[in-house]
This record gives sequence, C-alpha cells and structure tokens, in this order.
Amino acid sequence: MYTDEKQWIALAKQGNSDAFGNLVIEYQKRVFSVCYRMLGTPTAAEDAAQEAFIRAYKAIDRYDPDRSFATWVLSIASNYCIDQIRKRKITLLSMDNEKYGWLVPPAQDPTPERALVDKEKQARIQALLVTLNETDRAAIVLQYWHDFSYQEIAEALSLSVSAVKSRLFRARKAMAEEWQKEALIPQPVHIPSERRAYEAPII
Repeated sequence: MYTDEKQWIALAKQGNSDAFGNLVIEYQKRVFSVCYRMLGTPTAAEDAAQEAFIRAYKAIDRYDPDRSFATWVLSIASNYCIDQIRKRKITLLSMDNEKYGWLVPPAQDPTPERALVDKEKQARIQALLVTLNETDRAAIVLQYWHDFSYQEIAEALSLSVSAVKSRLFRARKAMAEEWQKEALIPQPVHIPSERRAYEAPII
C-alpha cells in the first residue's frame, strides 16, 4: 500500500523507533477514528490510540508481514477499546446500504446546508449507539467506517465469519428500529441563529 511500509515494519521489528513512528503517522487518523467511535470522546480516544500504538510497538516482533498492517493495528485498537468499555461501562458509535442509508458516513466536503444535516444525523446515531454492546459496536465501526471485510472483522474480534454477520444484522436491525421510532416523534423547532449543535467532531 505505502511504498516504504514494508521497510518501516522490518526496521521496527529490529527496534527502530523512528521507523515505527512513520507507521504511527500513516495510521494515526484511522486508529483515532476507531477509538473515537468506540469511546465517544476525543480525550478518551487520544488516550486509547496512544495505548494501542504502544501495544503495537511492543508486539511488533509478533506481527505477521503476510497480514494487513491496517487490520492488525486496528484490531489492537478496537480490542483495547472493548476492554475499556467493559471496565468503565462506557457506550457509543455507526453503518450503510439503502435500508440503512442514514448510517452512511457524512460527505467529505459538504455544503453548509448538508453539513448541518450531517451534524444532526451524527448526533442521533451516537445516541443510538449507546444501546449496542461493545463487540457489536466494534463490528459496526470496523465495517461501516473502515471498510473491513467480514473476514477481517472476524480476525480482529476473534469471532467466526457467521458470528460477525449475525452481530451486524442484529445491530443494524435494532438501530434502524430505534431510528424509525425517533423519526415519528415531532422535533422541536429551533431558530437557526440560536441553534446550538452539540456533537463531537466527525472523523
């Protein structure tokens, strides 16, 4: 994928921290994104991302070069976040497809009007994600926000492919039902100039 990635990995395996630093630079946004979607706040995500990279560096000698580095490091991040959620009972996250179009990540360069709609949608999605358990949440994030295949999710979360499919189906269905219920509830009207949208940054 990146022309120097294999070389960086080889050097990192020999204890070269600068080479590993290059890997951190390449993957820090994706790792932070997973942690943020899992834990819900930038502060918690930053701490988790840092810990994930520390764990990756300590375990780099066990990394299999035949495996995708992205899958490996995001697996470490997602599993660390799962542990944190279980310990602290935290909750939060996101998804896609015609029936689940409301879960599609926001556009990269939206118009001002589209950006406003996206912020409202993301806030609602984050509120719905509190109902998912940590493993379902991780599966949803890895597939819909990071394009992991069923096989990659299975490897990341130590599940069978059939279990991943089952969890994704169940989580999508539950969230879609809640989304539809909320859509039937009249929303309060806000004066645009006074409107305040509270939401964590979209990664």
